[in-house]
Amino acid sequence: MANDKQFKTKTMFVATRGVKEYRASIAQWVDPDDTVLEIGCEFGTTTRELAARARQVLGTDISPECIERARQMHPELHFQTLDAFDIRSVMDIGTSFSKIYIDISGISGYRSLLDVLALLNMYASVLAPEAIVVKSGALKHLAEHCVAWKAPAPA
Repeated sequence: MANDKQFKTKTMFVATRGVKEYRASIAQWVDPDDTVLEIGCEFGTTTRELAARARQVLGTDISPECIERARQMHPELHFQTLDAFDIRSVMDIGTSFSKIYIDISGISGYRSLLDVLALLNMYASVLAPEAIVVKSGALKHLAEHCVAWKAPAPA
């Protein structure tokens, strides 16, 4: 059963659908003083766009092959192999991230919506960034159709 201390993070969650929206969000959400963690960077294309706007960016991916290719393609940027669901490894990086970008192909569909929510809650609770931008069509659809219910004020 939930209590008053659960789900009280101040992190803003931004749901995008597709890589075009995901990258377009950078102009609105990333500022020159931000330190950004990108999860699921693949070959570093979005990492490069994030680096153009942020003070510091770390691109991560679970695939060592993707990280090696990203390093070859963008030697001026920082990349690291990382499993997004291993929060201990993320904490071991020792950096305070103001923004987190998440593009994990496996969490885009409706069947993985609970994984997306768990990941967002974990990062918001442990790292407390200002915002997490996630590429998930299922989450965006859910968010567009949700309204937070509030009890009417007593008469």
